Formats: sequence, structure tokens, C-alpha cells
Amino acid sequence: MTVRDLPAVDELVHRLAPSYDLPRAIVVEVCRSAIDETRQILLDGGSADAAERARRQLASIASARPHAVINATGVLLHTNLGRAPIPSGAADAATRTAERSSNVEIDLHTGTRSNRHAYLSEVLPVLTGAEAGFAVNNNAGALLLALASVAGDGGKVAVSRGELIEIGGSFRLPELMRASGAELVEVGTTNRTRASDFADVAGAVDAILKVHPSNYRIEGFHEDVSAADLAALAAQHGIPFIFDVGSGLIDEHAPWLGDATRSWLADEPGVREAVAIGADLVLFSGDKLFGGPQAGLIVGTSDAVLRAARHPIARAVRLDGSRIAALADVVDRYLAADVSSIPFWQMAAASVDAIEQRSRAVTQGMTDTRIEDGGSLPGAGSVPGATIPTRVIRIDGDADGLWAELAGSDPPVIATRRDGSLFLDLRSVLPSDDDHVRAALLAALS
Repeated sequence: MTVRDLPAVDELVHRLAPSYDLPRAIVVEVCRSAIDETRQILLDGGSADAAERARRQLASIASARPHAVINATGVLLHTNLGRAPIPSGAADAATRTAERSSNVEIDLHTGTRSNRHAYLSEVLPVLTGAEAGFAVNNNAGALLLALASVAGDGGKVAVSRGELIEIGGSFRLPELMRASGAELVEVGTTNRTRASDFADVAGAVDAILKVHPSNYRIEGFHEDVSAADLAALAAQHGIPFIFDVGSGLIDEHAPWLGDATRSWLADEPGVREAVAIGADLVLFSGDKLFGGPQAGLIVGTSDAVLRAARHPIARAVRLDGSRIAALADVVDRYLAADVSSIPFWQMAAASVDAIEQRSRAVTQGMTDTRIEDGGSLPGAGSVPGATIPTRVIRIDGDADGLWAELAGSDPPVIATRRDGSLFLDLRSVLPSDDDHVRAALLAALS
């Protein structure tokens, strides 16, 4: 190609626009840039193809546009794939609220302004046993707000060195604490912290914080202090105890699992149990093990929750009306003992035999696949090191090529590559998507 061969912008747009579901203005801009860049490369003595450059850029933009995918990785709460799929009823509630005006901040009896947390503040205490509660945009926001409301003016907060965690996106607890205005007081060592370590500083700090290590596990020569002991120590010294339980398991016993295995939940703290031992503020995710939309829930004593709700940061991290509607729907399911209708718990409770049957149906007639034992992961920094027994579809051969073929299907199917093979775990796939998985596999293997 020479400079003289370069197409006009309108010509290139006409050729490429039908292939990409993108606004015409984006296609025009990409084509114009591709032609300009190609012209410069040619003038510098290089070689380039304007149409090919534009195609690559348009494909990249189109793939980044938000759309649904099928998670066949076996990671039930895949951070990169949106974590927990919410119940369809919760999604409908969010859509109805977003499509029109809502009662997000109006009292329908009086017509006066109300609190956007009016409903959640009624149902969260019933669900958790706390005196009060409300929700913000995510659990990091809940922790930031809790710290700011308790010790945000240079107050000191004691934390075990073994709990100075880094959460997703490289955000670290010490940095978040500095942002809240609180001063970190490190207690104990990385692997061993005793009650006496906290007792030594309890009289000189403004709060005690315990953070459940939901994305890692320390094994071997290890000791920490129970939440109950820290709650008692904080009460003795008249200071707040904040317990970030993380993943949002409402009840340690998970009675809604019925006969399904629950051994993978053995070390996960429950929200109800955290409230019962006397924590002033209990923080947890609205997604993850709770199974709802991304949110950070704050429950605890009336005084502590009210102080957090009135803090200026509360407005900066507040939920919009549609997310409140979705979250309320999921809370209602817990209160109605209808937890089995929440997709995450449906996935977690599915028997190995059920996964086996689905896998055989999906791969029926395919000679290049085999089904073998595997382990699904809860994911999203929940229950580190734990797996749920499952059955996986294994395909040997060109794992990278097959992965790309599946990811390029409509809807995209996201699998896992390891040891030169491709794996699909239907535990993380909604049963209604099995036919899509089968169609994508047939196309990829043809």
C-alpha cells in the first residue's frame, strides 16, 4: 500500500461499520485515526494497512463494551466476570426503578422527603439481629466510612499485623485507613497476635478493628484473637469494635444448603454471629456470599450506625435507587427463607451428580471431550483455599485457540486454560445457558 492507495474516511467507514455494533461516531473516529497513522507510517518508509488497523481497534472497542458472558470457569464469584449473578427478580426490580421515577427519597404517606435507606434500615436488623443497618456502594466504602465515623479525626485504631490486607485493585488497608483520617496502630506480628497484644494498647486507642482474611490464609505457626474476645476487650475499655467479616455469609451454619456439603464454609464467619458477640459495627459485602448486587452493608448498634450514616463520606459512597431495589429483593429472599432462589447458592448447592448429568448433556456426541473430577472455587476473595467438589469438561489440544473460539461466540463462553488443556465447569453456569455452551463447543470443535 502507498499513500495514494489510502481510502477516504467515508469509504472505510462504509466498509467496516456494518461489522461492529458501535455508534457511527466511534467508527468514524477510529477510521480517521487509522488512516492518519497509516499515512505517517508509509511516509516514514514502513508498511501498514489502514483497514486492518481500524478493524483491530474496532474489535477491541466492541469487546470492551459491557455485555453478558457465560462463566464456565468454575469460579462462582469471578471478580473479572462481575461476581455473583443476581436473581432475575432483583434485576427486574432494579430495572423498574431505573426506568422511571421511584420512591427513593420520598415518604408516600406524607409526601415529604425521606431517607433512601428507610426500607433497608427496617429489614437489615431483622435479618442480622443488629439494632440498625444501611448500605453503601461496596465493602471497601463501608470500611472507609466506618473508620472515618469512629476515628476519622486522627483517632487511633488497633489492627493485627496479620490482618493488614490488600483488597482487589491493589488497595491496601493501611492506605484506606489513612484516607479515612484514622491512625493505624499495628498489633502483634504477621503470624501471631494474642489478646494481650490488644490489651496493651486498648487504653490508648479509639477503636479496635478485626478484618477477616477472606482472600488469603495463614497456616502453620499461627495465632490470632477471636472476635468475641476483641468485642469484650473493646467493651471493657468503652471503645467501638469494628468487625469486617467480608464476604457476607449471613449465618455460619448456612441452613439453606440442606443436605449439600458445607465443609467449604468451615472457617467463614457469619454476620449474625458477629452481631451476637457484640460488635459495634459489622461490615460485609452485598455480593460475594450474600449473592446480591455489589454493595457494602453496615449493621450494628444504633449509635454506631447512626454516626456512620450521618458522616459526610456516607453521601459519597451511597447507593442509587436501582441498586437499593435489587439489594432489597435479595434481603427479602433471606427473610422469606427463599435463599435457594439466589443463583450463587443454587450453584454452590448443586450436587456433583447434577453437574455430571449436565456436563454429559452438553458434550453428547462430542468425541474430543471427557468429563473428570474437579474443584469449583467460591472466588472473589471468599473462603480462601476452599473448593467445592465438581465435575469438569476437559478438552485436550489447542487450549489457547479453543479458548479464543469460545470467547468469541455469542454470547461469549469463558473457560479456563491450564496444563495445555481447556476446562469448563458447569457449576458456575446457569442451567438455562447450557444450550449456549453446547452450541459454542460444537462450533469451536468443528
